Amino acid sequence: MPELHIYDVLRRPVVTEKSNRQAEAGQYVFEVARSANKIQIREAIEVLFEVKVAKVNTMVMPAKRGRRGRNWYVRSREWKKAIVTLAEGKIELFNV
Repeated sequence: MPELHIYDVLRRPVVTEKSNRQAEAGQYVFEVARSANKIQIREAIEVLFEVKVAKVNTMVMPAKRGRRGRNWYVRSREWKKAIVTLAEGKIELFNV
Protein backbone atom coordinates (compact mmCIF):
# COMPACT_ATOMS: atom_id res chain seq x y z
CA MET A 1 0.00 0.00 0.00
CA PRO A 2 1.52 3.36 -0.97
CA GLU A 3 2.21 5.98 1.68
CA LEU A 4 -0.28 8.85 1.68
CA HIS A 5 0.93 12.43 1.36
CA ILE A 6 -0.51 14.83 3.97
CA TYR A 7 -2.56 16.57 1.29
CA ASP A 8 -4.13 13.23 0.30
CA VAL A 9 -5.22 12.34 3.85
CA LEU A 10 -7.85 15.06 4.33
CA ARG A 11 -10.62 15.18 1.73
CA ARG A 12 -13.01 17.87 3.03
CA PRO A 13 -14.43 19.32 6.24
CA VAL A 14 -17.87 18.03 7.17
CA VAL A 15 -20.07 21.06 7.82
CA THR A 16 -23.38 20.23 9.52
CA GLU A 17 -25.31 21.64 12.46
CA LYS A 18 -23.82 19.02 14.74
CA SER A 19 -20.25 19.60 13.54
CA ASN A 20 -20.69 23.35 14.08
CA ARG A 21 -21.69 22.71 17.71
CA GLN A 22 -18.71 20.38 18.11
CA ALA A 23 -16.38 23.05 16.68
CA GLU A 24 -17.32 25.34 19.56
CA ALA A 25 -16.07 22.62 21.93
CA GLY A 26 -12.79 22.17 20.02
CA GLN A 27 -13.80 19.10 17.97
CA TYR A 28 -13.64 19.24 14.17
CA VAL A 29 -15.03 16.73 11.67
CA PHE A 30 -13.33 15.80 8.38
CA GLU A 31 -13.83 13.30 5.60
CA VAL A 32 -10.52 11.47 5.26
CA ALA A 33 -8.99 8.93 2.90
CA ARG A 34 -10.32 5.42 3.46
CA SER A 35 -6.78 4.04 3.95
CA ALA A 36 -5.61 6.80 6.35
CA ASN A 37 -4.92 5.83 9.95
CA LYS A 38 -5.15 7.96 13.10
CA ILE A 39 -1.43 8.80 13.13
CA GLN A 40 -1.53 10.08 9.54
CA ILE A 41 -4.67 12.12 10.28
CA ARG A 42 -3.04 13.68 13.37
CA GLU A 43 0.10 14.64 11.42
CA ALA A 44 -1.91 16.13 8.54
CA ILE A 45 -4.04 18.30 10.87
CA GLU A 46 -1.03 19.48 12.88
CA VAL A 47 0.99 20.41 9.78
CA LEU A 48 -1.77 21.96 7.67
CA PHE A 49 -3.55 23.96 10.38
CA GLU A 50 -0.63 24.47 12.83
CA VAL A 51 -2.55 23.29 15.92
CA LYS A 52 -1.94 20.65 18.61
CA VAL A 53 -4.18 17.56 18.36
CA ALA A 54 -5.23 15.79 21.57
CA LYS A 55 -7.29 12.91 20.15
CA VAL A 56 -8.51 11.44 16.85
CA ASN A 57 -11.62 9.26 16.54
CA THR A 58 -12.41 7.57 13.23
CA MET A 59 -15.42 5.74 11.86
CA VAL A 60 -16.52 4.36 8.52
CA MET A 61 -19.85 5.75 7.40
CA PRO A 62 -21.81 3.10 5.47
CA ALA A 63 -23.11 3.55 1.95
CA LYS A 64 -26.73 4.70 1.73
CA ARG A 65 -29.04 2.62 -0.41
CA GLY A 66 -32.10 3.75 -2.30
CA ARG A 67 -34.94 1.88 -3.86
CA ARG A 68 -37.09 2.38 -6.96
CA GLY A 69 -39.70 -0.30 -7.27
CA ARG A 70 -37.95 -3.63 -6.82
CA ASN A 71 -34.50 -2.28 -7.69
CA TRP A 72 -31.90 -1.27 -5.10
CA TYR A 73 -29.14 1.19 -5.93
CA VAL A 74 -26.37 3.04 -4.04
CA ARG A 75 -27.26 6.69 -3.37
CA SER A 76 -23.95 7.60 -1.68
CA ARG A 77 -20.68 5.75 -1.37
CA GLU A 78 -18.99 4.53 1.80
CA TRP A 79 -16.62 7.09 3.38
CA LYS A 80 -14.39 7.51 6.42
CA LYS A 81 -15.01 10.25 8.99
CA ALA A 82 -12.52 11.60 11.54
CA ILE A 83 -13.44 13.63 14.62
CA VAL A 84 -10.36 15.57 15.72
CA THR A 85 -10.17 16.99 19.25
CA LEU A 86 -7.68 19.83 19.68
CA ALA A 87 -5.55 20.29 22.78
CA GLU A 88 -5.14 24.00 22.15
CA GLY A 89 -5.92 26.53 19.44
CA LYS A 90 -8.68 26.48 16.87
CA ILE A 91 -9.03 25.96 13.14
CA GLU A 92 -9.98 29.23 11.45
CA LEU A 93 -11.63 27.42 8.54
CA PHE A 94 -14.68 26.74 10.72
CA ASN A 95 -14.86 30.17 12.42
CA VAL A 96 -16.27 32.10 9.47
